[in-house]
Amino acid sequence: MGTTTMGVKLDDATRERIKSAATRIDRTPHWLIKQAIFSYLEQLENSDTLPELPALLSGAANESDEAPTPAEEPHQPFLDFAEQILPQSVSRAAITAAYRRPETEAVSMLLEQARLPQPVAEQAHKLAYQLADKLRNQKNASGRAGMVQGLLQEFSLSSQEGVALMCLAEALLRIPDKATRDALIRDKISNGNWQSHIGRSPSLFVNAATWGLLFTGKLVSTHNEASLSRSLNRIIGKSGEPLIRKGVDMAMRLMGEQFVTGETIAEALANARKLEEKGFRYSYDMLGEAALTAADAQAYMVSYQQAIHAIGKASNGRGIYEGPGISIKLSALHPRYSPRPV
Repeated sequence: MGTTTMGVKLDDATRERIKSAATRIDRTPHWLIKQAIFSYLEQLENSDTLPELPALLSGAANESDEAPTPAEEPHQPFLDFAEQILPQSVSRAAITAAYRRPETEAVSMLLEQARLPQPVAEQAHKLAYQLADKLRNQKNASGRAGMVQGLLQEFSLSSQEGVALMCLAEALLRIPDKATRDALIRDKISNGNWQSHIGRSPSLFVNAATWGLLFTGKLVSTHNEASLSRSLNRIIGKSGEPLIRKGVDMAMRLMGEQFVTGETIAEALANARKLEEKGFRYSYDMLGEAALTAADAQAYMVSYQQAIHAIGKASNGRGIYEGPGISIKLSALHPRYSPRPV
């Protein structure tokens, strides 16, 4: 239902009378005028004759004359601003009512609204099952995409090995120095049960990668054990870690390239163009950790601003549904740290 603003010209004396009457009942003149309109309109709708306007005005004047005039008008901040506020729409009133609503109450209400009707829920579940089943059984793609697909199918994210691989795939792309990469590789692949995955995949690449992870996993896990001979220790100490880093780094970068669209927002937008033409939609994320200093936060702010402008230009007027979007990490925009007791 739409709203219309209607104005009426009043002289200063009448305006002061309305203002004084509204102050006595701790209301704004805008509220008093609106209530008067509703009251008079209701009388008109419920009776065949018009009310006696002179009598009403005379009674109101006498009541105003008899009422004691306050010695000093109480101060009401923002009163002029409040007089200009329009009545809230239904949607705006609902937003106001939800202000600072307890999370437990809000979540229970939203969960009920988010539930699909039973027939629609069954159709969605059936479609999801069909898509997952088809992806598992379809012929592996060729090239790099097929290699990564084989690794992902073999090393599930529900296994310790799969989680380790995903950690490496994401983290190695961000680590610039070799020492930190070596430490991360030792941490993630030393405890994996890689032997259980040998021969389970038809892909030669996956089996070769499993043998390599099994070997390097045992290599780094037994790095300091006394049972190793001095020669093996010498080989590992001189060339083992760089060899491990090079092999695992190459495999993980191959996987990481499947999930990181581009090193810059311009590169990511260009790489995504082909799939966008097929109907895919992207929401871009800026790789980065939480800001630790004000300088970090300012640098992230500039990066986000540049990315938003680039994405808006690439959207080319397609709107928020058809065009690309961006996901913003709030912890990158303010260097706040609040320790909480555990």
